[in-house]
Amino acid sequence: MSEKEEIFSKLIKDNQGLIIKVSRLYTNSLEDEEDLFQEIVLQLWRSYDTFKGQSKISTWMYRVALNTAITLFRKKTKSPKTDELMDFHQAEYLEQDDEKQSQIALLYKVIKLLPRVERAIVVMYLDDQPYREIAETLGISEVNARVKMNRLKKTLKELMEKHA
Repeated sequence: MSEKEEIFSKLIKDNQGLIIKVSRLYTNSLEDEEDLFQEIVLQLWRSYDTFKGQSKISTWMYRVALNTAITLFRKKTKSPKTDELMDFHQAEYLEQDDEKQSQIALLYKVIKLLPRVERAIVVMYLDDQPYREIAETLGISEVNARVKMNRLKKTLKELMEKHA
């Protein structure tokens, strides 16, 4: 393995939680989540040489991950519909034995109900990304990111109460 491959491999390992979150929020099955994870890693590898260090590595990774997820989402919505059933009431890949796991599953369920950009804001917020980085990643102002997140907190609370 080359030095570049080793550095990239460590980068993916250190930031795999970011990729998993994006994959989980833009898919409805474990199989699709795994496929999206792999596609995001592939796109990160393809664009790795273009990263110039003008932003934090996590900001760049979020941008690539979200763009990949949204692009695949658009392709799927343009393809013919199948008989695949999407079960929003239970995430197959989460243990729901205790209250905390149940709350996490409910949170992911209601986040998936949000439009794509709002989903991106929430996932970055939950990952403790500063508003400046959220704004930079999505191409909006920092003030706009803060306002949107404040509105989303209220929306998420209402959705969680409705779907509980």
